[in-house]
Amino acid sequence: MDTWRELFGHDEPYDEQVDGIETAIATARDGGYTVIEGACGTGKTMLSLSAGLSLVRDPDSTYERVLVLTSVKQQLRQFETDLRTINENLPDEHEPVSGLTLVGKADVCPYNREHAAGFDDSVVYDRCETLRDRTRDLTGEGGSTTTGDLTAQARSQQVGLADSGRRDRGVRLLETAGETAPFAPDMPEYDDGRSDVEYCPFYAQYLDDLPAEGEGSPAEAVPFDLTSAGMVTPDDLVAKSVRHGTCPHSVMGAALGEVEVVIGNYYHAFDPTTLSAFTGALASEETFVVCDEAHMLEPRVRELVSDGVADATIRDAVTELSRVIRPVRYEREGRETEGGSKTADAELVRAELAGSDVSFEELEATLEFLQDLRTELDRRVEAHLDTESSGWRSDLTTLSDDEIPLRDPSEPAVDSLSEWADRAGYTDVDWVRAESVGAIVARILNEAEAEERTRAAPAVGRLLGEWNRRGHTDYFREIELERTWDESEPADSWRRAYTARLSLHNCVPSGAIGERLAAFGGGVLMSATLAPMDAFAEVTGLRYLADEADRPIVERRYGLHFPAENRESFAVAAPKFTYENRGSPGGAGDEPTDAAGDTTPTRRVYADALAEIATLQGNVLVGMPSYAEAEWAAGVLEGRVSGKPVLLDVASDDQATESLKDEFFAGGGKVLVTSLRGTLTEGVDYGGDRLNAAVVCGVPIVNTSSPRTQAVRRAYDDEFGAGFEYALTVPAVRKARQALGRVIRSPDDVGVRVLLDERYARDSWDSVRGYLPDAEEFQPVSPDMLQLGLDRFRDRLEVG
Repeated sequence: MDTWRELFGHDEPYDEQVDGIETAIATARDGGYTVIEGACGTGKTMLSLSAGLSLVRDPDSTYERVLVLTSVKQQLRQFETDLRTINENLPDEHEPVSGLTLVGKADVCPYNREHAAGFDDSVVYDRCETLRDRTRDLTGEGGSTTTGDLTAQARSQQVGLADSGRRDRGVRLLETAGETAPFAPDMPEYDDGRSDVEYCPFYAQYLDDLPAEGEGSPAEAVPFDLTSAGMVTPDDLVAKSVRHGTCPHSVMGAALGEVEVVIGNYYHAFDPTTLSAFTGALASEETFVVCDEAHMLEPRVRELVSDGVADATIRDAVTELSRVIRPVRYEREGRETEGGSKTADAELVRAELAGSDVSFEELEATLEFLQDLRTELDRRVEAHLDTESSGWRSDLTTLSDDEIPLRDPSEPAVDSLSEWADRAGYTDVDWVRAESVGAIVARILNEAEAEERTRAAPAVGRLLGEWNRRGHTDYFREIELERTWDESEPADSWRRAYTARLSLHNCVPSGAIGERLAAFGGGVLMSATLAPMDAFAEVTGLRYLADEADRPIVERRYGLHFPAENRESFAVAAPKFTYENRGSPGGAGDEPTDAAGDTTPTRRVYADALAEIATLQGNVLVGMPSYAEAEWAAGVLEGRVSGKPVLLDVASDDQATESLKDEFFAGGGKVLVTSLRGTLTEGVDYGGDRLNAAVVCGVPIVNTSSPRTQAVRRAYDDEFGAGFEYALTVPAVRKARQALGRVIRSPDDVGVRVLLDERYARDSWDSVRGYLPDAEEFQPVSPDMLQLGLDRFRDRLEVG
């Protein structure tokens, strides 16, 4: 059991790490999972890597690799760092641990990274697949050239450029990740005797490096030694691949099964499409899986195993079906095919249908179904807007995101769209067969155009099949309206203002999570905020693994082990920060309003408390239930706190958020106000003097009026008998605990943590104090005693 110590990256482990590592090893040997709630500083990353690697390197173990899954980029970087630390401190007799971080094509494609050759994030996947197919067509059986010829031609382009009157501009070569590729930034073309065909030289080089079929492993095409490479990050991968002139994404796939540690996102293990196309081989009993930030496992996987298609996708599927049907229909009618777009000819359509189980009549029936479905979707959106937003046609700019439930979310029943289809004469066959029809349509069009593209018909067909098969309690169907703007649509059409989406939401993803975890050999699920453990085990399918699959589930909880005198924690019995108590941010009733909207008695209490906390020395983080409330709080603090800048986080892109975070960390003390549903309260490292206090206002329960939320609540009632608790209360308290967890990150950190709402401070019918595992640390105080508590903490530090 002690052999793990040779793989531990530091001199001495914490007691909690020893217990966690040895528990995880013993549990995984029996095919089980260890569930760890460990406060920041427990060393969970090193704990999980040491446990997994000790099994991988044990000749008597069946484990071959560690698969790390995390939803937070900061944590992904931490695993990379800890793996490097392990390698730096390995005994001389040990080979370096090999590791690889998985990312998408957009992040590693050399052309896309530099926006060259017509690449950008919106087209990278389709353009990549098309170029790969063309490269294979040119060099495969019956092709007109070889992979070696293609790479040689592409490498010679630089000479052609220099000799074609452009010598003064120098030789142009593609540069990325600090390396220079042997190819120009323009896509090369090959004359196959009929036309000039674009191909990917990086992919051609990869194919050239592959051993002949049956004579070796794809890993032989990796242009560097995986054993000695250690931790290979995405930038490392791109640099090493580009230097050799090979495709980084293909190299990543070839190396996937050869490294000891694979670091990725949840979708690498739970997204059906990704598993099918890329990472499926990892889902085996030879894999020790680490689910980091596991409190996010349930909501993240719910997104991955839900489905939906946009109205525009249905429109495109209609077009694709029409293009396949038209040549046969015109031939039967004795007419010439019209239009200039590439369309399959009748002979090709008949040949492909003959080799499938889809008939031409089914193509026509599915086309009619999709056309009627789009008409019904349009009718429903217009009827909803007429009811909810009278006069919407005169000013589309007033519309906001919306949901149109297709059943009462609190009462499981057949959705109204399925009922409409039944009345219109469509049967289960029409729904289910749309999947096979979509697949054959894509195959015919790809064959006709000699180009692999992402087609709309398969996605629409898959959704319709799932729509018909899935239940009506654990799945919820609705029309989502997302605010966009499309000038090409008529001025009075909702399509100018909205993207509509038919959505099929998986309300209870525990089955999907449990089935996937059962495919792995065992592992660790860990986070700083998992309690209550019973709720976590239910919603993530662990209870099913224990009861039905007889897989052991062992729980461990490790609290803060840093000096208690360095922190102070308060639960302030302020009036509940609910809409009924606080009113809207702009004011309430007939009371006069000021610029900050500080009007109701509840808001006055919170304004006073926030001002007291904001005056603490150093950086202060304020977490509010929403961005609207964050704006209110920032306004209050700007008017009451002098000499300390107040920064407001708004819903924005990653670049803006990173810039705000950098501003917060730079220079003297500041106040950062954000939403607890944003990205600045989870997975961000505020260690050292970056954060001295954090306050959470209210219990950040999501909008309970949302139909989707109501459906999840009802489904959890039926599945677990605890709908409000599991779907709303527990996730909300975890959000609050995550925000407070930013303060104390090391033995030397000093800070204050404040929960501002009486539900944290008192035992009552709606109290959440019982959901705080370390509730005894949070002293209940009245609002008027908060300042005294803060002053005593200051005095204690000064005396110390």
